[in-house]
Amino acid sequence: MEPKDTTTNEAFKGFTNANCPFLPCHPGVKRAFNCLFCYCPLIGYECPGPYQTYTDRNGLTRKDCSACTLPHDGYEPSWNFIQKWLEYPQPWSGKPQTDPPTPRPKPGQAEGQGHHG
Repeated sequence: MEPKDTTTNEAFKGFTNANCPFLPCHPGVKRAFNCLFCYCPLIGYECPGPYQTYTDRNGLTRKDCSACTLPHDGYEPSWNFIQKWLEYPQPWSGKPQTDPPTPRPKPGQAEGQGHHG
């Protein structure tokens, strides 16, 4: 098996499930719809994608990312976006999104060193 950083075949970066009954789940996607991140791996982390918060039936605060197209808009751009934000993940604070959104974590900002508040 060839390591993904040495292959020229980038098919692992995305796919479109044309038979999905929920497609398209996000309006506004302009490129090939990337279904690889149907459930975004950033759901538990701070990210710049637009999100709202809501309280579920158990009283827990959750992110509603249904307005975000960043992990779905094209195979390569969405792959790069997810990889960039997972490089230095910052756990989600459980608070509504800031304006402007939380900046990308920097190297050395380990969990608990990013923001305080």
